[in-house]
Amino acid sequence: MFSEEVVRELKTYVYRLIDPRNGETFYVGKGQGSRVFSHICAEGNLEGDDLDNKLKRIREIRLAGFEVAHVIHRHGMDEKTALEVEAALIDAYPGLTNVVAGTGASDYGVMHAKEIIRQYSAEQAKFKHKALLINVNRSAGDNSLYESIRFAWRLNKSKAEEAKVILATFQGLIIGAFIAEEWLEATAENFPGNFDEPGRYGFIGREAPETIKQLYVNKRVPNEFRKRGAANPIRYTWEI
Repeated sequence: MFSEEVVRELKTYVYRLIDPRNGETFYVGKGQGSRVFSHICAEGNLEGDDLDNKLKRIREIRLAGFEVAHVIHRHGMDEKTALEVEAALIDAYPGLTNVVAGTGASDYGVMHAKEIIRQYSAEQAKFKHKALLINVNRSAGDNSLYESIRFAWRLNKSKAEEAKVILATFQGLIIGAFIAEEWLEATAENFPGNFDEPGRYGFIGREAPETIKQLYVNKRVPNEFRKRGAANPIRYTWEI
């Protein structure tokens, strides 16, 4: 653990956990005090299903007779700067055991130069309908866009039902438009093939007509709906 003197100098820092068996960084985090050492302490107190991938990796390292390497990647920062550094490092190390992506990764994370050009040169959308914006994380092998956007979200059901169109967004660009015919609780009964998601909702619907898609798809989300670092993937265009 760090002494009080060291903690004062560190302030907020970003750290990496490294597997000494192969030199691989397997976790990136942000914290203060002795946060960097908290993971090895947690591993010793949990068993079985309580162990996530990070803690399983730590246990494997310990059982092999080694110790996790703790590296302070950058220190002396304020909270805002640390969040940016943490997010950049999470992007830079594929295959991490982190459960949550870095702050702002969906809009400001790793992109090819051509994606940057497409995103910022695209025409800005002008909303002519009450639109519900849902930011989706898409990668090769994922479900269809409809399946990705319709399930399952923590939102106000009554407010969602006001939306005339549901727009799927990815890295600041509108990539799909759908019409929700019915919003339902996110249960396996309502959405076969999925697990129950208490407190969340999904919709049953269809792709929007071509006239609506032409208004929005491949258009850029206006900046007022893209708060940097925002964690909530839901935005209502009639409420800024």
